[in-house]
Amino acid sequence: MTLSTDAPVLVTGATGYVAGWLVKELLEAGVTVHAAVRDPAATEKLSHLTAIAETAPGEIRFFKADLLQPGSYEAAMQGCSVVFHTASPFTVSVKDPQKELIDPAVQGTRNVLETAAATPSVKRVVVTSSCAAIYTDAIDCQQAPGGVLTEAIWNTTASLSYQPYSYSKTLAEKEAWKIAENQSRFRLVTVNPSLVIGPALAKKPTSESFNIVRQMGDGTMKQGAPKLGIGVVDVRDLAKAHVAAGFVEDAEGRHIVSGHNTNLLELGKALIDKYGDRYPVPRKSLPKWIVWAVGPILGGISRKFVSNNVDIKWRADNSKSKRALGVTYRPYKESMEDMFQQMIEAGVFRR
Repeated sequence: MTLSTDAPVLVTGATGYVAGWLVKELLEAGVTVHAAVRDPAATEKLSHLTAIAETAPGEIRFFKADLLQPGSYEAAMQGCSVVFHTASPFTVSVKDPQKELIDPAVQGTRNVLETAAATPSVKRVVVTSSCAAIYTDAIDCQQAPGGVLTEAIWNTTASLSYQPYSYSKTLAEKEAWKIAENQSRFRLVTVNPSLVIGPALAKKPTSESFNIVRQMGDGTMKQGAPKLGIGVVDVRDLAKAHVAAGFVEDAEGRHIVSGHNTNLLELGKALIDKYGDRYPVPRKSLPKWIVWAVGPILGGISRKFVSNNVDIKWRADNSKSKRALGVTYRPYKESMEDMFQQMIEAGVFRR
């Protein structure tokens, strides 16, 4: 795939986990990247991006933008042919889900796409949605045709009070399609990843994925890990999927980007060969009844969540991403080892 370098592209939330690898792909292809960030003066947070740009044929330019401020992406979007909207909060520990999740996700999507609809140069918008906009719990797979999630399915089980992150991604993507269908300037393409794993480019990654993997090495899961059904995708494979969504001529619609149908225990066990002799990585299954009993006390995990996800298989169809975007998926063992090694080197696990 050849990327056009005739016009710059915009990446929102450019300092994020996924966005970092996306920016790297674009810069190395010679594309000029307009990077929208909260504070262009925070050079430490931007250092990994500027370092990539120094040795890549592409150029990076930083712009100040705020998800909740209408019109704040206008300057960054000028002259851009493609807009990659990756900015959206990913956290499960929130006190005010409306303020911390729903508002930035939905209003941010509205602000970016309405600006795109008013910017003559924009021909395509790629929104980083999520498989969370398709399902809430692994048990939802059982209700899907053939027991497998597809792009035709929308999440109907999340709410402000239950799994608000999934609810925020659902509302945000629906808002994106609503705006796209009421204009004719750009084509909307969405990328719907499962849990993202793999190494980060930033020195201090904040994605919830790192909190999960941290517990696999700090002793939290020493007694075992639950077979909590999930899908996973390597962040580097996901970045390539974004590039394809932005530049493959006939790319359209939603795309499940998930490399593997697995569970939390299997991810932990992927670390045994390389790290099992030095770190307390999980080796066995934590019985569902134990997770159900202690989850609400120790980890704030609701019993409804345990019932709907532990010991329940997660299945999704990723064939469209392979066919339409040409995505290939590396083994999750490689992703987990690369991620864990980076965390060791960053001093995450004190021994």
